[in-house]
Amino acid sequence: MTSVTTPAPTRGGASGRPALSHRLAERGVDRTLLLLLPGVVFLIALFIYPFAYGLGLSFQPLPAHHTSDPLYNYKQFFHDPYQRNTIWITLKIGLPAALINVLASIPIAYRLRGKVRGKRLLTTALVIPITLGTVLTATGMIEYFSGTGWLNRILMAVHLTDVDHPVPLLHNYWGVMLSLIISGFPFAFLLTLSYLSGIDPSLESAAAVLGAGWFKRFRDITLPLLAPGLAMTFCLNFVLAFSVFPSAVLLGDGEGKTHVISIAAYDAAYQEYDYSKASTIAMIMAAVMLIVISLVLTGRAQLYRGSSGGKG
Repeated sequence: MTSVTTPAPTRGGASGRPALSHRLAERGVDRTLLLLLPGVVFLIALFIYPFAYGLGLSFQPLPAHHTSDPLYNYKQFFHDPYQRNTIWITLKIGLPAALINVLASIPIAYRLRGKVRGKRLLTTALVIPITLGTVLTATGMIEYFSGTGWLNRILMAVHLTDVDHPVPLLHNYWGVMLSLIISGFPFAFLLTLSYLSGIDPSLESAAAVLGAGWFKRFRDITLPLLAPGLAMTFCLNFVLAFSVFPSAVLLGDGEGKTHVISIAAYDAAYQEYDYSKASTIAMIMAAVMLIVISLVLTGRAQLYRGSSGGKG
């Protein structure tokens, strides 16, 4: 005699459908989402609220301007050639600095991704500028690259220049650029190294067995897989370079060729005491950075469409 086992009733009721909590859990909605709560609070308190407050403030020109036009500050910024030109000046400094940092990090990270003698020592030496800070880096650059610094004194000693005509490396475009490269390269190097370390070395080994040289392996295998990581590395480095302020003040010509947009925002806030105008400039900075980042990420999607890549 066989016995018939009656299935246990589901918690969803007579309809047989699973309970709502089970259906949500299948979609990844469960109590573990509460772990996101501290991060969400942190994001709102330190990013979303300040951004929303600054955006609203930018549409409130000072009563002294005798206008109720919410776009007054934006119109004044773009109508003033001196203010408007700060965007181009900052891009002319930030884009090359970020590009140089990324390109310079590729061959070094590519060489150090495997087992190399002295790898820890070399990596430590390359990331030391992170610990120095902008002001200390600027002070060191003044000691080395000023008109009376060590570099010019060496050049004078070998008669490549003279006291009246030192090599101008500071208080101009090149001083700010060099500072951004020194301070930004460690971040680019560490990010590129992490992405390269995430690429399966067996892919290159298989290509080598099939007769591909190192350059062909790098061009056809490593570089396409590394492209998403390089795009993100460039974006992060560009954001750091575009928001340059201390280097532009200490090592540049703040009123001339290195009058970057961050200096314009500082002058509006702490010299003109026009916080509405300063917020407007900050919003324009954010818009320009988002445009550049969007273009880079769009280009990344065109270069690489695979389902996997380098993962740091």
